[in-house]
Amino acid sequence: MQLDKLFPAAWAKQAGWLTLLKPLSALYGAAIRFRHYLYQQDILKSYRAPVPVMVIGNITVGGSGKTPLIIELVKFLQYFGLNVAVISRGYGGVGPFPCLVDDDDSPSKVGDEPLLIVQETGVLMAVGPNRQAAIELILQHTKPDLILSDDGLQHLALQRDLEWIVLDVDRGLGNQRLLPSGFLREPIERLETATVIEHGKTATSPLNMQLKAQQLIALNNQSHKKSNSQRISKDTFKNPVHAVAGIGVPERFFNSLRDAGFEQITEHVFVDHHDYQPADLDFGDDFPIITTSKDAVKIAQFSELLKDKNIWIFPVQAQLSTACYELLLEQLKRLGITIP
Repeated sequence: MQLDKLFPAAWAKQAGWLTLLKPLSALYGAAIRFRHYLYQQDILKSYRAPVPVMVIGNITVGGSGKTPLIIELVKFLQYFGLNVAVISRGYGGVGPFPCLVDDDDSPSKVGDEPLLIVQETGVLMAVGPNRQAAIELILQHTKPDLILSDDGLQHLALQRDLEWIVLDVDRGLGNQRLLPSGFLREPIERLETATVIEHGKTATSPLNMQLKAQQLIALNNQSHKKSNSQRISKDTFKNPVHAVAGIGVPERFFNSLRDAGFEQITEHVFVDHHDYQPADLDFGDDFPIITTSKDAVKIAQFSELLKDKNIWIFPVQAQLSTACYELLLEQLKRLGITIP
């Protein structure tokens, strides 16, 4: 088994051999605490943006539903007339950084998740590992009411006014250990310092979100954007189908397909942020291929080569509880941001 699949599989099963790595987790935890101390003592410097910053992140390795949440928050704030911008590390992109994201950019340049966010919302977004540089690039074009940081919870070099942590309660926290013997990026106590949004069917907090499946969208040879794509019900398909996912928790995607009524699914799992090639979708038959919105932004690059393939996107939309929106408005009001 490849290393990039070995640990996720072991974490999911809470394999016994992970106990051997507990000393490494202890060292990792000590490094986290020491790093926090250096920032608290102002030994390491952090950047305070001239506009409010809200970080959306998680404390676990793997997907938690963060990107759909950001898309929903951007749309909500835009609906009420707020000038919002987004920054991201641009994971998977090669830059040059920092750079603004255009909806026609290549995912290999800016990263798949930033490209998806911009295509879905049209928001002004800058990417790059240096968050300060990304914010300063945005400020050259506008002074937003609020900047959302896609991830960056552990990026202490950036000061923030609000923190929302997305917690996948269906997946849970595993053995509750830090990396590498567990899949926690930070100790569980970190949840006490931020707003926690529970994501999953087993959510019990009033602050929760669900991912609701939308209609299938054809990935045609022009664009995978909604405005240019045919929509169709899953009832049009006759099973079986190929399900392709290169996301943090592919099981969530496969389960969503089954919940939508697909029964004969052949699962094709790729690593998160996989760099797709046309050969990856050559399954030796003509059965429909269904993939995620995040994977689609990369697969769309080969639309001409794949024009004879029957490829569809299975998008999801974050649905937040009323309490989430109410809290957000209250938090923004405290920062002096009011709905126009």
